[in-house]
Amino acid sequence: MSIRIITDSGADIPQRLGASTGENPRDDLTILPMHVYFGEKEFLDGVNLSHQQFYEMLIESEELPKTSQIPPYEFEQVYEQAVAAGEQVVVITISSKLSGTYQSACVAAEDYEGKVYVVDSLNATLGERCLVDYALRLKDQGKTAEEIVAELTQARKRIRLLALLDTLEYLKRGGRISKSVAMVGGMLSIKPVVSVVDGEVVMVGKARGSRNGNNLLVQEIQKAGGVDYSMPYYLGYTGLDDHMLRKYVEDSRPLWESHVDHLDSTSVGGTIGTHIGPGAIGVFFFASEE
Repeated sequence: MSIRIITDSGADIPQRLGASTGENPRDDLTILPMHVYFGEKEFLDGVNLSHQQFYEMLIESEELPKTSQIPPYEFEQVYEQAVAAGEQVVVITISSKLSGTYQSACVAAEDYEGKVYVVDSLNATLGERCLVDYALRLKDQGKTAEEIVAELTQARKRIRLLALLDTLEYLKRGGRISKSVAMVGGMLSIKPVVSVVDGEVVMVGKARGSRNGNNLLVQEIQKAGGVDYSMPYYLGYTGLDDHMLRKYVEDSRPLWESHVDHLDSTSVGGTIGTHIGPGAIGVFFFASEE
């Protein structure tokens, strides 16, 4: 029986590519868009709202946009189509602690026992994408749906998301830190490093200035045991350009130059970008050690 992988746009996989295992689209991957609201206007992430458009609107907007989970009936529609086509389904969602999308996927799967399997990535953005890419790799190796789910459940423990934020402004606007903390942080050029631990975003360190922030990011990667370059990995950035990320890549050259010829980067969309704002950079990878 053929297998379909379904994920949400919180994984930041471009609709035009499917999965990034090459430049050719994957016809066995379905990406359901998250809903993004700027005021009264509703957009579908990655469908009628590109990452560039999102950040242009974010920078110009006085109010933070809102993101909404994918409702169960949207999952039901794609499940029905897949099962009718004789496919089994493996669903990989953004962390259940960051969005209700996982719960929606589970509710919709109740009528498809043995045909639809739902996996909580316990991660977000390109960390989630790492798990999706791995699922596609396992499928290509001929694994069954049950085997894929079992391997993903173990492998997700090794995924690391580490991000250096450029500003505290958006955390303040989202009510996640106080105005006074944001003000002091801005005056001191504080650059927080955040991670995802057990599905939740946590702060793992603070640095003064971008160079110290980059050094802290490198230290956190080393603490994780380094990058397993045999597995999917990504560099990501928020905002309209990647100049901060390119600086980090140069500063961290000893980490990667003996393993790969170059490092590709991609933008992070609105699901996470809403909360951290432009100018952030991130590293997403499977750790060499658990």
